[in-house]
Amino acid sequence: MSRFLVTGASGLLGLNLCMQISSKSEVFGIVNEVSLENTPFRVIKKNLLDLNEIKFLIDSINPDTIVHCAAMANIDKCESQPGLAYRINAELPGEIARLSQKLGIKLVHISTDAVFDGVKGNYSETDVPNPLGVYAKTKLAGENLVKDNNLDAIIARVNFYGYSVTGQRSLSEFFLNNLLNKKPMMGFTDVYFCPLFVNDLVDVLLEMVSVDLKGIFHTLSSESLSKYDFGCRIAKCFNLDQNLIKPVSVNDSNLQATRSLNLTLQTQKLSSMLNRKLPDQQTGINHLFSLYKDGYPETIKALGNH
Repeated sequence: MSRFLVTGASGLLGLNLCMQISSKSEVFGIVNEVSLENTPFRVIKKNLLDLNEIKFLIDSINPDTIVHCAAMANIDKCESQPGLAYRINAELPGEIARLSQKLGIKLVHISTDAVFDGVKGNYSETDVPNPLGVYAKTKLAGENLVKDNNLDAIIARVNFYGYSVTGQRSLSEFFLNNLLNKKPMMGFTDVYFCPLFVNDLVDVLLEMVSVDLKGIFHTLSSESLSKYDFGCRIAKCFNLDQNLIKPVSVNDSNLQATRSLNLTLQTQKLSSMLNRKLPDQQTGINHLFSLYKDGYPETIKALGNH
């Protein structure tokens, strides 16, 4: 049985990843601030900023694969605490990359589509990144430190949505929560992205590990759309009132940090390596709906230490 070490195991990707692979693999999920209980995988509470703790963890668990999901992802918090953001988003993955290379452990490092400035869109892996804010700049620095320390690592640039332990961690939850409560909300008509449903993303990441890919890959949906259209598609699939979503420009919002407007990314490199097309938007939203009907959001929320 393969052994996985997953950092950020209480986060949206980390938790869904641990849940999805725990029936077939031995899984150790590392959490920091959010506790989990009654999970089908082992939970370890550690502060990963302590480098000695990281080394001890990896040595004692001796995993076959490390999936590094942990990050400081709150964009506004990164702007107000750039030093901490660099420590978590850049130095930490660099250290994990160094240790994994030394010990011959496969590393999957989770990065972001936000390393691009969103000016032209349709970015490929050969395009030069130009991050705008502190979050994006520190995530790009993390990519570079991972590459410097482990040439065999997978660096996955992602944008995803799905069900979280708090019920408030993804854009799909934002739209669903408001739609279900019949509350009006905004949807940006001029911000484009290629989000991938998190449970589909897990499948793709595992496939990338199984065929031993190396390097940077755009690990997203094969289809792009605006955030407004994304909300409307969710409303339609769940048979909710899409008129509650008000189409607006991001320029009319009061967001503090700069956002990239056109984060459409090409996925042909990964598709060719896996010999299949990555899921389109309707496939992901249909999957979101089917898990909703099965009670999956409640299953995830029940794992939180309330």
